[in-house]
Amino acid sequence: MTKLITGVEIRTCFGESEATFEALAEGRSGAGELRHVDSGRLGVNRGYHVEDAPDEALLRASEWLSDCVASAVAQSGIDVMRARVAVVVGTGLRELRAVERLDEPGITLRTAQLHFTEAVRQVLPDATEVITVCNACSASGHALALACDMLDLDEADAVVAAGCDAMTESMLAMIGRVSDEPTDQLRPFDDERMGVLLGEGAAAVVLERGDRPRTGRGPVLGKVLGVGLSCDAFHETAPQPVGIARAMRDAHERAAVTPGDVDLVVAHATGTALNDPTEARVLSEVFATAAPGPVVTGIKGSTGHTSGSAALMSVAVALQALAGRPVPAITGLRRPLPEAEPLRLVIGAPATVPVRVAQVNAFGFGGVNAVCMIGGAS
Repeated sequence: MTKLITGVEIRTCFGESEATFEALAEGRSGAGELRHVDSGRLGVNRGYHVEDAPDEALLRASEWLSDCVASAVAQSGIDVMRARVAVVVGTGLRELRAVERLDEPGITLRTAQLHFTEAVRQVLPDATEVITVCNACSASGHALALACDMLDLDEADAVVAAGCDAMTESMLAMIGRVSDEPTDQLRPFDDERMGVLLGEGAAAVVLERGDRPRTGRGPVLGKVLGVGLSCDAFHETAPQPVGIARAMRDAHERAAVTPGDVDLVVAHATGTALNDPTEARVLSEVFATAAPGPVVTGIKGSTGHTSGSAALMSVAVALQALAGRPVPAITGLRRPLPEAEPLRLVIGAPATVPVRVAQVNAFGFGGVNAVCMIGGAS
């Protein structure tokens, strides 16, 4: 059963949705100096921060999530007093940054605030249920899959799939340990990439069933054709080609499409030593019989790696391409790595190509993979 997308909102280092789409079209990078932490001690000095108050709010991710959910639901035109509306939030870290700050004077935290039920109910008090899933960097892709399942099972009239994460000192320390020198900019698929940099933000999309009268009054923005999942548990951090390929083929089967039907891939493309060549090889394999193959882009060179919200941010970009906007170029990509040379990478300037079906890749630690197939509104 096709699921209609009737609302979408994202928050990135550039601001809300439209500001983000404009920045992507212009090839801008949102990387800047780290705030709120001791960068010298961490071995990381840059990141892609959401611009908010100078003083670090305790529950920043919850604030962005609330804003995105409220905006997406308003776009959908759903009467939340009459319809059964559920919310699924994907996250990699929940509110871990708040836990890290518990030794600061005056900081208190309740366990319930680590999840996102309270944040969602601030703007959607009549939600039938709020579920938080913690599935690493593919979390919001898994939230989208669960949202589709809930609609299939008639557990809701509409489901908001969402994702959010804020930077944490713990994750920054980890990436600082695996780089020989601090990374200046995330460079997806680039032969001279130096590693990942963290971003932060939130995203939300509203789904309704496509086989019954609409719950909301807003326009249909696109469709979820299917979401493919895999969990290969190959390694704590290293990706496995077999598991990634399995998720892609599962997505194509669920969406009832062939590789030749896919016009655009919004890649995971983290700018890391292992992910980029692995993803490039798998894309070349899966689309080997689909010449000339889809155009391939990725947004993390502009937004940083936004962890739990990354999949749905890429879905929002795919929806723009499906609506006729040019496909943004890959910010930071100058010379493709050898494994990516067979791909139709969007380099240097946006690509004006017809897009009817888009694929969105999201891969997480432990081989937790989600691949979303998105179609246009018509």
